[in-house]
Amino acid sequence: MLCPFCQYDDDKVIDSRASEAGRVIRRRRQCLKCGKRYTTYERVEETVRLTVIKRDGSRVPFDREKILKGLLAACGKRPIPEDAKVRVVDTVEEEVHRLHDREVESRVIGEMVAQRLKDLDEIAYVRFASEYFQFRNVGEIMKQLEELSQRVKDVKDQQRMF
Repeated sequence: MLCPFCQYDDDKVIDSRASEAGRVIRRRRQCLKCGKRYTTYERVEETVRLTVIKRDGSRVPFDREKILKGLLAACGKRPIPEDAKVRVVDTVEEEVHRLHDREVESRVIGEMVAQRLKDLDEIAYVRFASEYFQFRNVGEIMKQLEELSQRVKDVKDQQRMF
């Protein structure tokens, strides 16, 4: 592993952690030359690739970068930390691999992302949902906004109870 700061080729691993499904290993490393610390991620390479069935019926290999790209577009300039976005992608990827062996519909992936965005940032959720669910008119968007408003109200009511 080359140090991203000084390009030296020797480091020591300070800490290693596996994700819930054991598909990703996070390693904290320290360069033995400059002493700076950095994080690396190792992913298990799939021998049997998961295939995504798109709306038009075509099939493409699963690609986590497409999920991240859609998330980044939805989040825009919202104040959402990058690690939170990556966590959403990691969680969705792990869940997809856990629940589906060979094929998964893109709709299922989109719904997983939308659900997590709803909890992360409501504006990003509406942006994602408007593109992903292809709202046809303002009324459909308003319905989603009303559901979000009711959800916020319910959460506030629950907080007052405690």
